[in-house]
Amino acid sequence: MTTALITVDPRAARRAGSRRPLIYTALGLLFLGIMLFPVYWMVNASLQPSGNTLNAALIPLEPSFAGYERAISDQGRNLLTSLIVSVGAVVVSLGIAAPAAYALAQFRYRWINIALLVILIAQMIPGIVIANALYAAYNDLGLLNTVAGLILADASHAIPFAILVLRAFMMNVHPSIIEAARVDGAGQFRAFWSIVLPVSKNALITAGLFAFLFAWSDFLFALTLTTTPDIRPVTLGIYQYLGTQVSNWSAVMATAVLSSLPAILLLLLAQRYIAAGAMGGAVK
Repeated sequence: MTTALITVDPRAARRAGSRRPLIYTALGLLFLGIMLFPVYWMVNASLQPSGNTLNAALIPLEPSFAGYERAISDQGRNLLTSLIVSVGAVVVSLGIAAPAAYALAQFRYRWINIALLVILIAQMIPGIVIANALYAAYNDLGLLNTVAGLILADASHAIPFAILVLRAFMMNVHPSIIEAARVDGAGQFRAFWSIVLPVSKNALITAGLFAFLFAWSDFLFALTLTTTPDIRPVTLGIYQYLGTQVSNWSAVMATAVLSSLPAILLLLLAQRYIAAGAMGGAVK
């Protein structure tokens, strides 16, 4: 009875193994190019001198910034309104979500699970339902067409998500640290402010960034709770822009580029904090 021996050329195996990363890299670059092409075309269309995207070249050899001048002139106030509303929504969201997450993470009461269930349900409520309810309430309270009303509306959308992110991180704060602060004479608020919040910096940045993005990209609340051009976020400004500037797409695309810059810059600056904050509650 004979046994066949199979020999493998080690050089061929190394060549096959070295080709695999190249194939994966090429596929990754291909998919990345497909996903980023609409963004590139938005920038390309914003630099077209004629404002017509149908005849736009693949590369703007003669770029024009007339669309950006028009966008800043028409939408500059709306961009400022969106910035104020987004920053205000971050402050309100973190101001409510941080102590709520601390209580849900550190205290041991029977109603904690019920509270978490309520928060999850609140996160799943469709935005149009909340917008309609807020319209009726704002109409009675005089908060329609106000910056404060938009801040509260956007914060209400971000608070449940912020609580879940912060609680997952604060669950990892060891109770002995808080107990040591309590032994030294610190109360619950002092322990929360001086110990828990500095330790939870990554989670705070993550929750705050998502709250900013929720508010910055909001369209539903802006459309429902504003009825005059006095208070108009940039998302609603672009929507109104399309009706009057549909023949000049360079101005429309320039507005879209300008409205994308804050989110891109924040994501680039805070990406390492986002990764740490998102994974903070995954490993104990």
